[in-house]
Amino acid sequence: MSVSVCPFAVIHAPIERVWTLLAEPANFDLWWEAHTRSIVPEGRAQAGQKIHAKAGGLDVRVVINRIDEAKRQIDTTTRFPLGITVSSHITCTPLEEGACQVSFG
Repeated sequence: MSVSVCPFAVIHAPIERVWTLLAEPANFDLWWEAHTRSIVPEGRAQAGQKIHAKAGGLDVRVVINRIDEAKRQIDTTTRFPLGITVSSHITCTPLEEGACQVSFG
């Protein structure tokens, strides 16, 4: 069975600040409910990068498939226990008055 959703949030912060949180895996612990264990290779998000985390005692593995800095988009594949796999297309879009929208679909 497959489920497709695209939740989004309006963030009342400059897009540059929000994009830094999304495009720097070392910052993930600031916004996701997991603890990052390793990032290989370290540094800014890049295609092929692998992130290992623990969430509620479960192993979570994330692969950055593609990143487009100009469009502020990241494509990832996240693998959870029991064969659960999530493909995500994360987009950060500027809005008026220093806000932005982040979609996660």
